[in-house]
Amino acid sequence: MKKLITLLFLLFVINLSALTFEEAIKKAENGDAKAQFELGSMYYQGEGIVVDKKQAIYWVTKSAKQGYVEAQGVLGVMYYNGDGVAVDKKQAFYWYKKAAEQGGVDAQLLFGGMYYQGDGVAVDKKQAFNWYKKAAEQGVAEAQYMIGSIYYNGKLVYTALLTNNKKNKKALYWFTKSAEQGNARARFALGRMYYKGDGVKVDKKKVAYWITKSAKQGDTEAQNNLGTIYYNGEGVPIDKKKAVYWYKKAAEQEYAEAQYNLGVMYDRGEGVLVDKKKAVYWWNKAAEQGMAEAQDNLGTIYYNGEGVPVDKKKAFDWYKKAAEQESLSAQLNLGVLYEKDGEIKDAKSKPLTTAQTALFTRMAVRNGSKKSLGKSMSKEAEKMVKMAAMAVLGILLVIGKWIKDKLKK
Repeated sequence: MKKLITLLFLLFVINLSALTFEEAIKKAENGDAKAQFELGSMYYQGEGIVVDKKQAIYWVTKSAKQGYVEAQGVLGVMYYNGDGVAVDKKQAFYWYKKAAEQGGVDAQLLFGGMYYQGDGVAVDKKQAFNWYKKAAEQGVAEAQYMIGSIYYNGKLVYTALLTNNKKNKKALYWFTKSAEQGNARARFALGRMYYKGDGVKVDKKKVAYWITKSAKQGDTEAQNNLGTIYYNGEGVPIDKKKAVYWYKKAAEQEYAEAQYNLGVMYDRGEGVLVDKKKAVYWWNKAAEQGMAEAQDNLGTIYYNGEGVPVDKKKAFDWYKKAAEQESLSAQLNLGVLYEKDGEIKDAKSKPLTTAQTALFTRMAVRNGSKKSLGKSMSKEAEKMVKMAAMAVLGILLVIGKWIKDKLKK
């Protein structure tokens, strides 16, 4: 939403008036709405005068009250951002509505956004859709993207009732419209549709084409996915160095999955030299954002002392965080850690028991189909991990029965 507001505000900031300040103030004082808007812009930018946000608000408000649509939209932005005035979402909503009802396309987009997000007003996806559609039909790329997203996700009753094929066709239409205008999110969404074959034939070359365009515009999800495209050679030749390049682009923008993937590349020495410290660095950043796969890997790193000193307490803590998010690998690792390293204590400082070991190993068996080890495991790898978990569980149950029998005697 912030980016959209910034784009609309450019209308105000780069307003190139043919009037001098003296001409603008004379016309504005005589009630010329356009001159009032331009005078507000001059005060905002300090164009020939000292910057004065209060005067900017004063003149833009006078223009807006006379029905000047650009002033109404910009006044909405100023209230939304608290720029020269206290933040007031109700006033922002009021002025967006005024401008939207007069056909202001940017205001229609932002007005729809407030309904969509429940920002200053109750959530109303139907109203959001209607206003987005008005802006989309007038060529606003972001609105076209939002309409495509609503169709794709089936977030409205009447879109949910459409067949998947019809929803996908409509989504494809609007994503394409937006992507062709340069919208980065639409370009990524279009690439995803070609990857999944949603409403269109699978085409890995078109996937690479659209994802690349989005990634070059700075979209972090696209950058991470482009890294994976180069890693796997989907629609492009395999290129591990390019995979690292794109993972790093996204990782530096705090995209957790890319941070994890970049850590994997440093850990394995793919596209870069092996560097365990850098692997730990990037996994730690991803883990702190709650990524279970990174937390599990950190557990193993600290347990084995790879690039860091051995620290079984930290290994336990990271495994536990990941296990609580139902990571199969972490649950199994934590179960084994309970059994092998009984000296480690849990958060309540109670000695670990065979029962606790069995508990986490059971969780690993139960969640055998969950995502693990970064990307989804192959069926073969998943089967092997599950079998290992079941084997450990079997051993633990035998030990538990033996202890129980001994206690009876």
